[in-house]
Amino acid sequence: MAAKSNLTNMVLCLTAVCLVCSALLGGMYVLTEEPIAKANADILKASIGAVIPEGGELSEAAEIQVGGQPSVYYTSKAGDEVKAYAIRSTTVGFGGPLTLMVGITPDGTVYNTSVLSHAETPGLGAKCTSDEHFYSQFKGFNPAEKILSVKKDAGDIDAITASTITSRAYTLAVKNAVEAFKTIKGE
Repeated sequence: MAAKSNLTNMVLCLTAVCLVCSALLGGMYVLTEEPIAKANADILKASIGAVIPEGGELSEAAEIQVGGQPSVYYTSKAGDEVKAYAIRSTTVGFGGPLTLMVGITPDGTVYNTSVLSHAETPGLGAKCTSDEHFYSQFKGFNPAEKILSVKKDAGDIDAITASTITSRAYTLAVKNAVEAFKTIKGE
């Protein structure tokens, strides 16, 4: 004989379904937490390695304000000599947060940049990770000699075609990292 449909049966059934789903979701979280953390750590390590010169020992993360937001930076040293700084910088692009790792040498020159994460439009703003002409402009960029802004804003950076907002956000993230570098150096 089938159970009679009433409020008590519906509540018990819904409660059972919610408990089973919650248990499954919690179990998957526990199973994937460590591999996700390891993958994120590997991505961070690779991005730092891509933006600073080789040779040198990397410090632990230190906190700093970058563009008015809390962030972190790492110092690469060979003995007592600072080789470079790797600064994480986040701005808002067209599709959402755009997070970069920016490497800066002790003289203030941008050594290189690397995108950690973005939510930009595929085929347009997402080209900030694949358009070599765009991101290579920042490699060796000396803000003391050039203007760190897109050409549309009287700067020296060529924007990605049809992605001016993303280009401005990327450039602003680098500019914020340079300002954070000046704070680290006490300038």
